[in-house]
Amino acid sequence: MFDYFQYLTAAVMTIIAIWRFPAVRYGDSHRRALWGGYAGFAVALCLYTPAAMDALDRIPVVDLSALLRHFASTAAIMAALTYVATSYGKSTEVVVPRHVAVSRWIARASYKAGAIGVTLLTVLFFTVVDRRTPSENFLIDHAGEWGVAVYMTVFYFFPLVTTAVCGYQWTRAGRQAESTSMRVGLGLMGISMWMGLAHTVARIAILWVAVAFPLRLSTVQFLVDVTQIWMDLLFLFVAVGASIPTTRAAVARWKSWRTLYRTYPLWFDLVEAFPGTSLYPAGRRIAELMHIRVPIDVRLDRWTQDIADACEKLRHYAPRNLMFAAEDATASHSDPEPAAEAYWIKAALQAADAAPFHPQAAAPLRGKPFVDTDSEAAWLARVSTAYSTITAEQAKGLLLHSARVESELDQ
Repeated sequence: MFDYFQYLTAAVMTIIAIWRFPAVRYGDSHRRALWGGYAGFAVALCLYTPAAMDALDRIPVVDLSALLRHFASTAAIMAALTYVATSYGKSTEVVVPRHVAVSRWIARASYKAGAIGVTLLTVLFFTVVDRRTPSENFLIDHAGEWGVAVYMTVFYFFPLVTTAVCGYQWTRAGRQAESTSMRVGLGLMGISMWMGLAHTVARIAILWVAVAFPLRLSTVQFLVDVTQIWMDLLFLFVAVGASIPTTRAAVARWKSWRTLYRTYPLWFDLVEAFPGTSLYPAGRRIAELMHIRVPIDVRLDRWTQDIADACEKLRHYAPRNLMFAAEDATASHSDPEPAAEAYWIKAALQAADAAPFHPQAAAPLRGKPFVDTDSEAAWLARVSTAYSTITAEQAKGLLLHSARVESELDQ
């Protein structure tokens, strides 16, 4: 059961690191530092799994897996400090709050301290740590040895500082956050850091108590296992806390994707009718929706503009009273206003294939109180839904009816 929990924690942190990997492309150190923290902890947690430890035991360096875990954890800790230092407080502020200034100073000092710490860990690992026989569990098998106590105290110095700084900053930021998701997410991450501080203090105490007062192996194993479960639990808190604020972004992205999916039939026909409208030729729906080079919100904005431009061109082919005829035809429709616009577009596209260009354009489409691109895109998705249900015969019938009415009016 304990091994499964380790695999679960490593898998969750690895998934988050992969999910946030695109942040490496961005130029700000804030996003890269956050990804670096997740990636470092993911590597460290993977190295804690029995499968990774068994694989590393085949390398002819005794207990190498422990040293690599500590290297990965140290790198992740420095990334976490950098993230905290760049997260709160603007660099252009004249008077920087004391807690922000302290965090920045610690983050800057962590790089030199980290280089010194890694060097010192390596020296201690190959000198004072008794590695004559491989260990199944580094702490349990070396309990009571002063060399390991010194080695691990040097290593635990970094998480001791980091958990205190991150715990204070995230707890403080969580109390001041405006949205509920940010308050909950930062609150959970703050709790995880205080749990990490308690874990670090407990581990250091276990090591030195075992040196001063030799403990039974079963007692040491119980204490180490309890603190290990505690550490795995705090990483799950970190994973959940970091994921909650991004849930809103994921939901918004899903809504944008669904809007693109629903708008595609309308956009495709209009772009096909007027090839110069879009920046690029329209492709199949799956191909269009799977594009990753252009952000989804940018594509949605482009499609909205493409449809608006094409509808402006359609005004030079549509009969003058086509909108009135479309509104009459959709009076009993469950969603009449978008349906009327959809009928107008479908019929106008047929007119564009048969009728000549009219210098004098028909009246523009009904005005809508759009406040942003999202609301306009939502409207076009409704129009496209109705558009997809209109047959060519229905559009042709609407054109004929419009032509008869226009002929009667002219007489």
